[in-house]
Amino acid sequence: MIDTLVIGAGPAGVLAALRAADLGARTMLVTRAEFGGMAANDGPVPVRTLAHAARLIREARQLDQYGIGVSEPVLDYPRLLARVREVVKDARAHSSLRQQIDSLGVTVHEHAGVARFADEHTIQTQDGLRLEAEKVIICTGGVSRRLSVPGFELASTHSDAWRLTSVPPSMLVVGAGATGVQVASIFNAYGSRIQLFQTAPRILPSEDEDVSAAVSAAFRESGIVVHENFGTIESFEKTPTGVRMIFSKNGDRDSAEATLAVVAVGWVADTVGLSLATAGVETDHRGFVKVDGYLRTSTPHIFAAGDITGRQMLVPQAIQDGFVAATNAVRGPTITTGDPVTPIGSFTEPEYAQVGLTEAKARETHEVLVAVVRFDSTTRTIIDGRKAGFCKLIVDRATGRMLGCHVVGERAVEITQVAAIAIAAKMRVDDLAHIPLSFPTYAGMLARVAASAARELNLKVGWQAHQTESTCHQF
Repeated sequence: MIDTLVIGAGPAGVLAALRAADLGARTMLVTRAEFGGMAANDGPVPVRTLAHAARLIREARQLDQYGIGVSEPVLDYPRLLARVREVVKDARAHSSLRQQIDSLGVTVHEHAGVARFADEHTIQTQDGLRLEAEKVIICTGGVSRRLSVPGFELASTHSDAWRLTSVPPSMLVVGAGATGVQVASIFNAYGSRIQLFQTAPRILPSEDEDVSAAVSAAFRESGIVVHENFGTIESFEKTPTGVRMIFSKNGDRDSAEATLAVVAVGWVADTVGLSLATAGVETDHRGFVKVDGYLRTSTPHIFAAGDITGRQMLVPQAIQDGFVAATNAVRGPTITTGDPVTPIGSFTEPEYAQVGLTEAKARETHEVLVAVVRFDSTTRTIIDGRKAGFCKLIVDRATGRMLGCHVVGERAVEITQVAAIAIAAKMRVDDLAHIPLSFPTYAGMLARVAASAARELNLKVGWQAHQTESTCHQF
């Protein structure tokens, strides 16, 4: 019997195995498919590659503004898919985590098929392995949520969309959360005619309202047809050229047709086949594995980390979960996941990103100041011809500390990483305003918007290079 068995080799599982082995535990990692899990093979790595191609197409159309004459860009989709495969292979080959795991002596079983609990300490895999361990960490991730409507088998998931071998002439994208808007944005850049459907009153419902409004307006301007608050799906039907979606609202029925329908309406725990009940592991009403602050399940020697817990289903958080779960599995309950500062963003067009509280959430418990700098008033965005967007800072009036940052526009994700560091460090806006960030840069606008907030709060702000920019607007 080994000390620690980790099921799943995505970000959570890889970090869990690495941490357990680093603490001296005899560790084994077993995965249904390839090392790296969804993140490396069906998630951020390949998807960001596809998104980068979409960015290059958009940037190529800017070249004429800078005196560079080229013809209209033409997408060679098979060549792009070959590039995606090259990137995935390269990223996997150069994974420092795999090298560290191998150097620590972790036994890795790839392509083992579905694993299931035979009892509380024993795992059996589809390819015939029978593994016993004192401690088990479940990191099997999640899968796309399915809808219980007639004809759903005619629809595709976002994973199916990433595996397409050609660009469909038209596409229905159902669900306008982070995944759906990414699918819509990328394939719109590739030339598909996109209709985006959202049951809620606005797309990106978990984002700040100003972000949702700005992204929705930009999508419409780019040619995406956005249907918000569209009603309820009744069924999907096959047509001679693709698929038809039937939906209704307030008793009125309507339909939409396209070559392909992609449904991205949520993410559920990948627990199929695990036989969790055999090990006494309980799930919640949504089907995610129940864990406490130490990431222990209802069976104390079994832990869970990453998407399967349904907490924050993002790669950085999965990595942190894996570290916490493995530490507690080996050393006993010593650390908790806490409430980390979590920047979130997406590589759509336009990009959007956030960290901390939305304005609405902040106003529930704080008296706030909101300061905004618009992209059409900053030097770097003007230079780059990327003037659409804004950076919005939410500040607690009593302390001057930053509660949230929300950005729409070029390099939004990168700008928000800097804001996350400032928020995690509990900096006041005048502290951030005094840092002489390089000029002209995208990150530099953070110092500018912080300076504006500091002046509004009557906090002392000395002369800084960023103040050569014009005064930012206020909400």
